[in-house]
Amino acid sequence: MLRIIRWSALGLIAVLLVAWVAVWSGVFGGSGSQASLPGGVQVGGPFTLTDTRGQTVTDASFRGNWMLVYFGYTYCPDVCPTELQAVAASMDKLGPLAAKVTPVFITVDPDRDTSATLSEYVKLFDDRLVGLTGTPQQIATVAKEYRVYYAKVTPKDSSTYLMDHSSFLYLMGPDGQLRTLFKQGTSGSDIADAIRTRMNAS
Repeated sequence: MLRIIRWSALGLIAVLLVAWVAVWSGVFGGSGSQASLPGGVQVGGPFTLTDTRGQTVTDASFRGNWMLVYFGYTYCPDVCPTELQAVAASMDKLGPLAAKVTPVFITVDPDRDTSATLSEYVKLFDDRLVGLTGTPQQIATVAKEYRVYYAKVTPKDSSTYLMDHSSFLYLMGPDGQLRTLFKQGTSGSDIADAIRTRMNAS
């Protein structure tokens, strides 16, 4: 009986994962390094979070500047460090234009990623990188606004959990509106080139 219940549960999880992939493939389509959105789909919105100094910040705190936003967590073993290195490289490639861009790292693991933890982590990549955390509810709210998927996953025979999460880089304009999405693995040079293009078009 337990075996039947276990397999039924695994089957349900598989179905949900397939459905999630289908939804995200449909919403974030496109080719190359940038992803496209169908008409009417909104990404980004109001949020209230805490920075590495313990100060409260909102989406309005960044108005007037471009934002390069990535969601991840400090215990991430591979994807997050790689993406944040690309963010840092893009800032270097932008040269003087980088002064108009604020790179932002928002944790999806608020239970472990305190302001102090984030402060040490973001320094490993770029002094301009802003780390943001919050309560679990605040993180859930901003993740929903940005259509970010995340979930705790505990590997077999491990007492430490990982965070399964989507991996897109969001370029938000000075007005807080989404300009473009970068897929995982986009190089710093390509990110910088795309930002220049968007800036020139605005």
